[in-house]
Amino acid sequence: MELDLAGAELKAVLNRLRRAQGQISGVIRMIEEGRDCEEVVTQLAAASRALDRAGFAIIATGLQQCLTEMEDGSRSAEDRDEMRGRLEKLFLSLA
Repeated sequence: MELDLAGAELKAVLNRLRRAQGQISGVIRMIEEGRDCEEVVTQLAAASRALDRAGFAIIATGLQQCLTEMEDGSRSAEDRDEMRGRLEKLFLSLA
């Protein structure tokens, strides 16, 4: 399954991933500095949510592409079933 992110979708996903990257860097720094456990876990949870949201946005884009292809008839029923299974598996991997 090829992902075709464009324009605003791509920008939103990249922003979420960059946010998570910054938060993870902050978590590493906090651990190295011996910061409070609660603060570290709070930042780690925020990074996890940012990654989850990026993943869900990517899956949603995949679903939209699938629906578009189904409407224009460019996929066989077998292909659609396979794609549905793959997308469902991806979705559940984030749940």
